[in-house]
Amino acid sequence: MFDSDLTWMRLALAEAARGRGFVEPNPMVGAALVRDGRLVGLGHHARFGGAHAEVEALRAAGALARGATLYVTLEPCCHFGKTPPCTEAVIAAGVARVVAAQRDPFPKVAGGGIARLREAGLVVEVGLDGEAAVRLNAPYFKRLLTGRPYVTAKWAMTLDGKTAAASGDSKWISSPRSRALVHESRGRMDGIVVGIGTALADDPELTARPAGPRRAARIVLDSAARLPREGKLARSARAVPVWVAVNARAPEERLEGLRELGCELLPFEGSGPVPVGPLLDELGRRGLTNVLVEGGGRVLGTFLDAGAVDAVDVYVAPLLEGGSHPFTPARGVGRSLMSDALRVERHDVSVIDGDVRVQGTLAQPWLRIE
Repeated sequence: MFDSDLTWMRLALAEAARGRGFVEPNPMVGAALVRDGRLVGLGHHARFGGAHAEVEALRAAGALARGATLYVTLEPCCHFGKTPPCTEAVIAAGVARVVAAQRDPFPKVAGGGIARLREAGLVVEVGLDGEAAVRLNAPYFKRLLTGRPYVTAKWAMTLDGKTAAASGDSKWISSPRSRALVHESRGRMDGIVVGIGTALADDPELTARPAGPRRAARIVLDSAARLPREGKLARSARAVPVWVAVNARAPEERLEGLRELGCELLPFEGSGPVPVGPLLDELGRRGLTNVLVEGGGRVLGTFLDAGAVDAVDVYVAPLLEGGSHPFTPARGVGRSLMSDALRVERHDVSVIDGDVRVQGTLAQPWLRIE
């Protein structure tokens, strides 16, 4: 492979990212068709159930696809799903060479697409910029490999690490533009998690405003079913899903009251805090790919202690609160030695109207790059 191959693959990766929030639980995929050094077709998977990236690129190229090289960010599918197999469309179009960034671990593909293309006489190369392709689709890979959704922890804090003033007031730490970006993030999520403490203190809506491509279920960790019937979440449960995670501590009359309002109950065993692992297993079974954990501090700390956070999205405002109180982002057990602290990797830093936004990933032992 040549340097030009990498250039075209990176174009395909950028094209793939246009599907973020629209295609889940499918992966984001981009494709570029190149003939005689010239781009003749470009496409991406634009919506769940719609045409795949390869088909869109072939459609754009038309007859120019014959003899071309197809750069695609994930192995072409070889099975009938919501659409016909992409492998057959690629073969029929007369494509001569396929460069795929990564194999697809989906059991109905899993190398079968590559084998089918080679069987038809196409030159197939796999692995170009594979790490970037896997990280682009980390939520898809995690759910396939572990059965659990990809978890992003989000919070806003002052420069001295406070998520609220001593009184509990937190409106507003971050700038209007930062809060708008949070709404954009919510609009790409399948679920948003908060603890009952946050629900009681802030009476949040937990919706994306304006609406995004996805409508997230609002998930409240509420062992004793204390979510107020008159609160914004319970009152809007029939319009936007509200799932309340409860356990044996919850009185039946409270459970029935929440059911009457349209809340769905997620029962767990025991009488302590809702267990993170079983919760994520259940969310994965329900088809969630991306979950945003918004707090409060006890919930974020519990997720961090459980090793269940895959990425962080943090807004640091140029404010100093100065108090000595427990309103901090994470209040779990933590690490006794700084050398054992979790390290944010592959981070990106930007400044939004004075706020510093830090996005990055934590160690992901489930991640498999071939």
